[in-house]
Amino acid sequence: MNDLSAPGSLRRPDGAFRNVVPRQAMGLRKTLGLVWRMFTAKPPSTVPHRPIPVRPLDAATLAQAPEATLFRLGHSTLLMKLDGGWWLTDPVFAERASPFSFAGPKRFHAPPLTLDALPPLRGIILSHDHYDHLDRDSILALAPRAGLIVAPLGVGERLVGWGIDAAKIRQLDWWQETQAGGVRLAAVPAQHFSGRSLRDGDRTLWVSWVIMTGNLRLFFSGDTGYHAGFKAIGERYGPFDVTMLETGGYDRQWADVHMQPEQTLQAHLDLNGRWLLPIHNGTFDLAFHPWYEPLDRIQALATAAGVPLATPQMGQAWALDRPQSVPAWWRSAG
Repeated sequence: MNDLSAPGSLRRPDGAFRNVVPRQAMGLRKTLGLVWRMFTAKPPSTVPHRPIPVRPLDAATLAQAPEATLFRLGHSTLLMKLDGGWWLTDPVFAERASPFSFAGPKRFHAPPLTLDALPPLRGIILSHDHYDHLDRDSILALAPRAGLIVAPLGVGERLVGWGIDAAKIRQLDWWQETQAGGVRLAAVPAQHFSGRSLRDGDRTLWVSWVIMTGNLRLFFSGDTGYHAGFKAIGERYGPFDVTMLETGGYDRQWADVHMQPEQTLQAHLDLNGRWLLPIHNGTFDLAFHPWYEPLDRIQALATAAGVPLATPQMGQAWALDRPQSVPAWWRSAG
């Protein structure tokens, strides 16, 4: 791994990771109030009234997919063919993004293919350890068929604790790089937080990823609020052919850890991106806005700014090296 002689992640005196700009503390009273609102005051528009259109995938379709093909499988889970191998981001195939099988945000749609139908993976890319990005059952099922798992500091140790072979895992700090065949990956700063219980807050790192192969440069945000570091990332690694940036699950109450669509567009511009592919939407009910609002808003903003926007359906093949616009599929599901 290469650290590029740049400052890494930051930690508090107790060892917990922190952002460059500290996030707003919620406090117990505000947190409990938010949880109560989530369970009792969600508007009906936060979930679709009709089924989400999904294009089923099978092994034959994947076998015929050309180089630099992307399939969106849901939320922030992307399957990409790079350098002749398959890479998967933040795999979540669970019915709920939750520590519980009976409660918590439930999927709007089934994944376009089952875990068993996935091809052998060259690598899995993890951005952080929240339940809508790291599903324990999914990663345990996939690990035996993955050659490599790249993860932020601390997340790899969590995976080892779950029984995954440590030899498969590479943990990176901010600004560190690693190479796997013809694919080069750089962990870069994000503005977020981590934890899977009340006791482990910020004990693991959160990152965004720069993915480079051949002439293709991609940015995968994971979860992040808007931050000044986007410009530094763009200066160091840009321009990007495609930025895969979070656009969804936002609210003014947590504006420092999830971007509003206007900030997503600005991050894309800071990164010196060409095509923008919005992720973190269309699968789970994680906020109070209408489920379709993130896509409507980013489409309007991108059009006004002259930014090419890609919104493939779940399961639809999309060419990273020959990008094209696709219809607004979410409008059929109201």
